[in-house]
Amino acid sequence: MRKKRILILSCTQPRRSRCGYTHGAMIVDIDAEVMANTKLSADYNVLVLAAPDIARQARPGQFVMVKPSGSFTPLLRRPFSIFEVLRDPSGTPGAISLLNKRIGVGTTLLWDVEPAGRVLCLGPLGRPFEPVDPPAEAFMVAGGVGLAPFATLGDALIARGTRTTLFYGARRGPELLYTEWFATRGVTLALATEDGSRGDHGLVTQPLQRALAARVSSDPVALYACGPTPMMHAVWKLAAGFGRDVQVSLEPVMGCGMGGCYSCVIPIRNDGGQRHFVRSCLAGPVFNASRVVWEDLMG
Repeated sequence: MRKKRILILSCTQPRRSRCGYTHGAMIVDIDAEVMANTKLSADYNVLVLAAPDIARQARPGQFVMVKPSGSFTPLLRRPFSIFEVLRDPSGTPGAISLLNKRIGVGTTLLWDVEPAGRVLCLGPLGRPFEPVDPPAEAFMVAGGVGLAPFATLGDALIARGTRTTLFYGARRGPELLYTEWFATRGVTLALATEDGSRGDHGLVTQPLQRALAARVSSDPVALYACGPTPMMHAVWKLAAGFGRDVQVSLEPVMGCGMGGCYSCVIPIRNDGGQRHFVRSCLAGPVFNASRVVWEDLMG
């Protein structure tokens, strides 16, 4: 049996991102076995990795850095939101799943990896979504592969008794993934496709606008968004018009996931409105949308 390699990175000060730690999690680097590789469509698949040390600690919105084991191509790992935390029959967390979209070399290799294959997996990383009280209602807004962080978040919200709606947009109906899965967990669905084949004909902001307009300003609603940058920007502008805050999970390019390479810096504003750069892997990937300097991210 191949011996599992585990590197443990410790830190005595939770939330001190300088040492690569967030919220007290113990980051581990494992050579994980691929338990399953399920093809969802022509471009999407879900990998299940045996990663109990990560699964036990993972919080909604956190991510892992992944690449096939034993390969130098690609040299760097790819960031993936933790899609699901899977438990054994006793209820003990033992595995995580990752939603992968086949785009380039790294994601194609992760599309092709066979069950019983192995991948290097570093995590859990990053700042998770923050709970919002009181737990009355939550809107999760996803575009494309931006669905990934909302499986664990949806479960956490439902467990708290929060009425939860997933606003989910894609170009075509077949690209709307896991909709039945979310529905069976108690999440209400509001769908939109650009070709009109499923849900609203247009952008995901259309059903979101109707839902926000139907709530009075005193109704406590927590908003979360993940997807293409223009979509998240549009969600923030729409929500701000109704006096709502949004937590966004950004998806910048990352090289290490621990703050060493500075490849994932993004511009944000501090309490005084001054613009500065932070490393998304440490200060994020979840941010209050009002802090993000969107005009810089939009180019």
